[in-house]
This record gives sequence, structure tokens and C-alpha cells, in this order.
Amino acid sequence: MNQSPFTMSDKTDGPGNDADILTKTKSKTQRPPMYKVMLLNDDYTPMEFVVHVLERFFGLNHAQAFDIMLTVHKKGLAVVGVFSFEVAETKVAQVMDFARRHQHPLQCTMEKD
Repeated sequence: MNQSPFTMSDKTDGPGNDADILTKTKSKTQRPPMYKVMLLNDDYTPMEFVVHVLERFFGLNHAQAFDIMLTVHKKGLAVVGVFSFEVAETKVAQVMDFARRHQHPLQCTMEKD
């Protein structure tokens, strides 16, 4: 019978054994910072176009889009949604590109929530 090069007596359970060293790490997962996406009022972009943008890029129904458009019109700006950085950045770029292609000066910005 072949014997393993290690015998029971070769294994140590003393302080030199790696199994005795335990490290406890608590990983706290932090939520990513969120960003507000806002539409700004101007005197040239038609209200219907703003409603269309809100429906198309933010998935709002017509009534929700109309309410936010009125807030933008009356107060000068409105928060359209709060998203992760990448999503907020993409939405701002989509809205700005869409507005430029339709020759409207509509402004869409984002800031940390």
C-alpha cells in the first residue's frame, strides 16, 4: 500500500496553520449617486414639442407630460426624473440632440441629487 507523503501527524492545527487566521470583511455596498434631469424654459420651444419630448424620452403619459411642461413654463424649470449618472447623461444628450434636429433651443441639464 502506498502512503501519501503527508501523514496525519504532519498536519498541524497550531498557530502556524493558515486556517487559524480569519479576517472578517464587511462590504458595504453603496448606492450610486443619483442625478436630477431638468428641462429649462425658453420663449421659443412650442409647448407641444416639450410634451412630446417628455412622452418619448421619459415614458410619461400625456397628462403627466402636460403637467411637467406647465411647471417648466410657469416656474422656469422642472425636474423630469432622477437617474443614475449614465442614464441621466444619456437622456440629456438624447433630448438636446432631438431638440437641435428639430431646430428648437430647448435646454436639458442634470445635477447631482
